[in-house]
Amino acid sequence: MEPALHLDTEDGIATVRIANPAKRNAMTTDMWRALPGLLAGCAADPAVRVLVLTGEGDTFCAGADISTLTEGAEASRDLAVAAEEALATFPKPTVAAVRGHCVGGGCQLAAACDLRFAAEGASFGITPARLGIVYAASSTRRLVELVGPATAKYLLFSAELIDTERALRTGLVDEVWPRDALDKRVAEFARVLASRSQLTQAAAKEFAAGPANAERLAYWTEQARGSGDTAEGVAAFLERRAPRFGWTVGRPS
Repeated sequence: MEPALHLDTEDGIATVRIANPAKRNAMTTDMWRALPGLLAGCAADPAVRVLVLTGEGDTFCAGADISTLTEGAEASRDLAVAAEEALATFPKPTVAAVRGHCVGGGCQLAAACDLRFAAEGASFGITPARLGIVYAASSTRRLVELVGPATAKYLLFSAELIDTERALRTGLVDEVWPRDALDKRVAEFARVLASRSQLTQAAAKEFAAGPANAERLAYWTEQARGSGDTAEGVAAFLERRAPRFGWTVGRPS
């Protein structure tokens, strides 16, 4: 199997699979380059409401495929950061489904997702200290926001791997499931996310990323007023039915 990113979309859920099984799904240069465009397509597709990122087989991603990084450490790091930022700013909910190794660039991608669900036995690590690479400032800040400064320093200083128990305790993952139950749980939760108000989700995601200025606050107030989502949500609640929310990411303002 040639290294690639595979995209499948079904019932509003886009699943991106990292596939390079010969190297534990390590990301090649071409894969790093391809991810932002693939995500942009999903963001623009009104049929996509949730994105799941996972790895082919029993491994999430073992980092960067060093053998393909021919442009120098700085250029290679920039490719990874661009892919990470595209994932972090994806305007719809994202969930990483993690099995096996989630290391280096793989952990960088998982940390850029909104949520991380892991199978028992998965391992996590940030490994630039093994190679003498300066971890990007934006990636470092994201890791600190996710797990706190102490755990971020432990991971970055030591390049040691941690297990799912510690990852759950420190906030690096949100849920841990038996290996044979992970796919079912992720699918169930993705369907829950797909059923909720995209307006609520998009605004919350933007607000969680940092303080909103007056212009953005006014934008979201106007979107809420014109969307009809609140009226639909209340009506569905009173009528005891599933809501049919109409607001979608990318609609004209």
